[in-house]
Amino acid sequence: MSYEIHPVASLLAAVARGISGVQVQWAGCEPDERQRIYFANHSSHLDFVVLWSALPSEIRARTRPIAAKDYWEATPLRRFLANNVFHAVFLDRGSTGKAKNGSEHHFAGRHLIEEMAEAIGTGNSLILFPEGTRGTGEKIGPFRSGLYHLAMHRPDVELVPAYLENLNRILPKGEFFPVPMLSLLTFGKPLRVEEGEDKDAFLERAREAVSSLRRIGNA
Repeated sequence: MSYEIHPVASLLAAVARGISGVQVQWAGCEPDERQRIYFANHSSHLDFVVLWSALPSEIRARTRPIAAKDYWEATPLRRFLANNVFHAVFLDRGSTGKAKNGSEHHFAGRHLIEEMAEAIGTGNSLILFPEGTRGTGEKIGPFRSGLYHLAMHRPDVELVPAYLENLNRILPKGEFFPVPMLSLLTFGKPLRVEEGEDKDAFLERAREAVSSLRRIGNA
């Protein structure tokens, strides 16, 4: 599925780069139009906006962020941006479903994976944050299993780790107005689930792939 590029997309991307002062480095891969899942640490509501804005325009146009539905549908402006500019895939963090065996959590999780896989389609990429919630910016928390299941569902799609630094200071939790300062975004070497690799081993390897980019950025 292709999406029409909204006229304000380029302007919004420029504003996001200006506010965050983001410097981008590709350490292990180069910008590419192939389908990818960009996965990163999460410490600010600016995270996906900055990562999205840092991609070249032709890649950005086909890259859809996974966004928390409760936050991005909270106001008309956020809802407009998420639907018409970012073409976000909404994640309903409070949703549950009822499977025949009573396993609500498993059913809801499977449904979300299917939604994300469908959103990738034949030409899109995704931006997601495997921690599932915002951290402090000091330490990357454990990754939830969605990244693993999505990778198993779509093994043809590259997984690209990314590390965002300083965004928790630009827009701290609970604040509404960003404080302009410099930030750094580092993209790392793509990875895939190895043959015979179990879920826990992969998730720890993926988490370390993101964490190691912080050391590269500070080198």
